[in-house]
Amino acid sequence: MTVLTIETGSSDRRSLHERIAADLRDDIMSGDLAPGANLPSTAQLKARFGASNATIQKALQVLKDEQLVVGRAGAAVTVREHRQRTMRPAAYMAPACSGQPYRWLTEAAKHGGRAHSTLLDVAEVRPPADVSAGLDLADSETALLRHQVLSIDGEPVELVKSYYPLAIARDTALADTRKISGGTPTLLAELGFPPRLSVDRVSARVPTQEQYHALNLPSDLPVLRTLRVVYSDNSRPVEVTVMVKAGHLYELQYEFTPE
Repeated sequence: MTVLTIETGSSDRRSLHERIAADLRDDIMSGDLAPGANLPSTAQLKARFGASNATIQKALQVLKDEQLVVGRAGAAVTVREHRQRTMRPAAYMAPACSGQPYRWLTEAAKHGGRAHSTLLDVAEVRPPADVSAGLDLADSETALLRHQVLSIDGEPVELVKSYYPLAIARDTALADTRKISGGTPTLLAELGFPPRLSVDRVSARVPTQEQYHALNLPSDLPVLRTLRVVYSDNSRPVEVTVMVKAGHLYELQYEFTPE
């Protein structure tokens, strides 16, 4: 068996404190450093990474800015509780029951936080190319955009842009500048377009300026971008949504069965 040896930092152009923060971030996100656990002491971190005290403190400050850890100089630094959330898209795809809120809100609330959606804009726009392709629109065609930000405990966690064909959305509640009871899956079902299949494309990207500010990101850490195409009967695309969330705070969980 061939053993591949990687020299730490040999081709990594990041500063040492950024590399240290990256390794500790991975320990936190993988669960090796669990919520509520203390990070190793400064002396232990200096020995592990061969770094100075100042460099270790800079690395810890990065993690504090990202709200992954809490602590002050001279005291133990602790992993924050409930920082990384696992979202299960399949849990909020179906229409909500009558009188119930949008399923994303109830799913997010299971983490113990107070979930809230803020509608930012409703407008007829020319969608991005990948959205147009998902809706099977011609290059010059427009669509209805519903733009919102989702928050937990007052903290913005996801930027959402949902697009709908005008043939479906025009003169319906989708075009109103107000929230939709039960969410759009419920309304689409009431309009005769029940969601039957959703196809997700997930990528990691450097945040745009809009995403950086809307999500109050601490740095240019990658965001998770999901492009979701929702199909109704006869494989008709009825919604394309672009969802962006902080990559260092969220992961997506999907379940599959063998075909």
